[in-house]
Amino acid sequence: MSLVREELDRHHRTLKQRRGWLRKLLRPLPRRANVARYPVIKWFAGMARRLPFLWSFRKQHVLPALYLGCVLSLLPVYGIQFGLALVFALLVRGNITVLMGLQLITNPFTAVPAYILTYKVGMYLIAITGIGHGMSVWGTRANALVIGGIVLGVLLAVLIHVVWLFAAWEGRRIRARVHYLREALAAEAAGQQPPPKP
Repeated sequence: MSLVREELDRHHRTLKQRRGWLRKLLRPLPRRANVARYPVIKWFAGMARRLPFLWSFRKQHVLPALYLGCVLSLLPVYGIQFGLALVFALLVRGNITVLMGLQLITNPFTAVPAYILTYKVGMYLIAITGIGHGMSVWGTRANALVIGGIVLGVLLAVLIHVVWLFAAWEGRRIRARVHYLREALAAEAAGQQPPPKP
């Protein structure tokens, strides 16, 4: 077996492993085919099936869902997050799978630490800027949770966005390499000179 064929096979195995990992990660999340089995969403299943943007993984549908989902997951709305995620997915024409998946950031195990962190960040920002300082202690604390949730949510979304851009760049690079290897393999089979490396 030629070196070109071995490298092409290695790239195919890598891509197959990544797709399998992504499928395993997305399996419990709502999809067009299984939307009727989720408690709140099943009431809107008929409408959700007719709206293609809810299931689209294009950049214009994923980015609003990513940013809004991160902020919503860190706001003090635990328990109604999934319903709000559905409403916001319809309002911003965002991907519902991304929005729902991000709501799992705060679950029964992580909600308390996440809200403590958002509270501390919010109180720090209120102390520095004075914005959100309520008339009562509880008003200030509620504002701290909201401000901290928004700030940390946006920072988390930016971090995920950068990781996503890197993964997309790496995917394009691997696809270009696979394309080159296919051309080189075809040229090798035809007894021709392989194309120049990109």
